[in-house]
Amino acid sequence: MRTTSSNAGDRAHTQGGEPSTLAQTLDRHTVEGALWRAETDGKVRCVACGHRCLIAPGRRGICKVRFNEGGRLRVPFGYVAGLQTDPIEKKPFYHLYPGSDALTFGMLGCDFHCSYCQNWVTSQALRDDAASAPIQPTTVKELARWGQELDVRLVVSSYNEPLITAEWAVAVFQEAKAAGLECAFVSNGNLTAEALDFLQPWITAYKIDLKTFDDGRYRALGGTLDRVVNGIRMVHDRGLWLEVVTLVVPGFNDSEAELRRMAAFLASVDRDIPWHVTAFHPNYKLTSPMATPAAQLIRAAEIGMEAGLHFVYAGNLPGRTGRWEDTSCPGCGACLIRRHGFQVLEYHLTAAGRCPACGLTIPGRWDVEGTSGSPDTGSGTVAHRSPRPLFRFR
Repeated sequence: MRTTSSNAGDRAHTQGGEPSTLAQTLDRHTVEGALWRAETDGKVRCVACGHRCLIAPGRRGICKVRFNEGGRLRVPFGYVAGLQTDPIEKKPFYHLYPGSDALTFGMLGCDFHCSYCQNWVTSQALRDDAASAPIQPTTVKELARWGQELDVRLVVSSYNEPLITAEWAVAVFQEAKAAGLECAFVSNGNLTAEALDFLQPWITAYKIDLKTFDDGRYRALGGTLDRVVNGIRMVHDRGLWLEVVTLVVPGFNDSEAELRRMAAFLASVDRDIPWHVTAFHPNYKLTSPMATPAAQLIRAAEIGMEAGLHFVYAGNLPGRTGRWEDTSCPGCGACLIRRHGFQVLEYHLTAAGRCPACGLTIPGRWDVEGTSGSPDTGSGTVAHRSPRPLFRFR
């Protein structure tokens, strides 16, 4: 693939002595994509996300960052708008190499327009003029080298919606995997079979946001319920490690009836899918609801367990949700992993991923004895387990 690049790292770029728009800057960091097919009259059908946009020459898809140039689809490549090391628990993944760090990168753009997006300065670029984020040109080799030098276990695509930048993600993952790193995807789940085919050889795990169980509310965010639930089923059926997150937003998706429908759906797919119910904090355009109280998160977690799910977690409020931060054995109830926020305080799984008390196998991806990146435990790991920005939007 051929990419054009510049030395620019900001929203405005000078071209021929004149400032260019953010779109023009981003368009210089593109390659011909893989997830598309030609249609009639020079149009292209993008298959990177569930919108399956039919894009005429000179026009952009819903995401704003994939565009038709002369009957060929151009897609983002060769830059980051966010890059930092994170505890894997921040994604959140709780059953994926607990205590490990992940080199996490993101680009610009999204196929949704959630009014409460916590990463809106990157996700809503080209859609909202207030979403102003700098970019940093980079290469896949440089990112893989960062991962090795920082001794991370995984490389993760996140921050914006990575489906719309899947070609860049896969290029990074290919280099990372060759360097001995594993890879994961953090997404809204508005995926297609074609995109999953493209991603699957390179990733170990996939996290999906289940934002609501009401189709009308999903459409207000820019998606549909059907596409996301089908995405959850697809990822599970492919054998990738899957965890699901619901941001509990007061007045939007927090009724017990709706939480029960979400939990029942997940249990119908697999009772072993970890479900994270996390706290909303007023942000972006949604500033009027209160932040989600701990008691409401605890109740949501209880609903998940009542529906038959084996692993339900209440997050974003370290130390305030009691045992709901921990992993317990569904067989005997023994505490297997005790957490405080991103920190792993205790880790009792055997090398084979079993409960030491009753021998039950706990679903997930665990370190076997003698491998690098084994879980960090104890109070001395707090500084190490904090996110460390390398390049972050501002």
